Amino acid sequence: MNPSTDISVVVPLFNEQEGLRELYGRLRRVLEGMGHSWEMVFVDDGSTDGSFRELETLYREDPRVRAFRFRRNYGKAAALALGFREARGDVVVTMDADLQDLPEEVPKLVEKLDEGYDLVSGWKRRRRDPISKRLPSKVFNWITSRLTGVPLHDINCGLKAYRREVVRELDVYGHLHRFLPILAFRQGYRVGEVEVAHHPRRYGRSKYGPGRFVHGFLDFMTVLMLTKYLTRPLHLFGGAGLAFSAVGFGINLYLVYLKFRYGHLMGRYPLLWLGILLMVVGVQLFSTGLLGELILNLRREEIFYSVQERLDSTDAA
Repeated sequence: MNPSTDISVVVPLFNEQEGLRELYGRLRRVLEGMGHSWEMVFVDDGSTDGSFRELETLYREDPRVRAFRFRRNYGKAAALALGFREARGDVVVTMDADLQDLPEEVPKLVEKLDEGYDLVSGWKRRRRDPISKRLPSKVFNWITSRLTGVPLHDINCGLKAYRREVVRELDVYGHLHRFLPILAFRQGYRVGEVEVAHHPRRYGRSKYGPGRFVHGFLDFMTVLMLTKYLTRPLHLFGGAGLAFSAVGFGINLYLVYLKFRYGHLMGRYPLLWLGILLMVVGVQLFSTGLLGELILNLRREEIFYSVQERLDSTDAA
């Protein structure tokens, strides 16, 4: 990497006062050792402790520290979106403020970008968390990787490095910060992975409860829709509709067979109502897919496609 390239480290945080001084010191040593100009962008997501007071102190001590504070807690995605917007570096590194992700791993990610990647995600191969967090994470990562085709072991790792053009193009909202590698991959960016160390939490406590599993599933469905079916909704809803209708039709066909073969009364079988219900649901899903295609056709000029390079003689005019 060219030594003149700037690096921005974006750190979203919520109630992490105890570890901010240590995080800053370790990050500073690492970044100064890399030989690049750099900045740290801290985004306080509405902390209720003294986190922002600590950031004010760091800012007075070092002008390369920049800090922003939300009026209330909006979530990690909002904090990352603001950090991406404010970051000035050609390379943007993200990490959590809890020191479970080590600042000393940042050079690994930046060096991996030099191999031609646009986004490099950390892989916490030996994760230092309770099994109640490790097991669901493994299942989540396995399912997500298989269904999206993105070959990463740890999609939700907070330690990542991006080229500037990637963060400028990603639209981060809701809880979609978990799926940034997938969104980038579907835009045509090259996504890589590097193994990083992981430490137990030393300060504070985890901000995520059981509700993260429900949110994760719903957000995963959103990402699938945005990446695989945004321009072909009939493939999703129509495929599901045909499957439901086929099962319902098969059930009813079986009942017709019983009627003519053995003279059974079809109305006494609960399967009859199940078959009818499945066929009705199938028709509704198929109709939803058709409506999606009609809406897409009306708004097709608003669909965004990522252009990597442009050769156009009109640019010189």
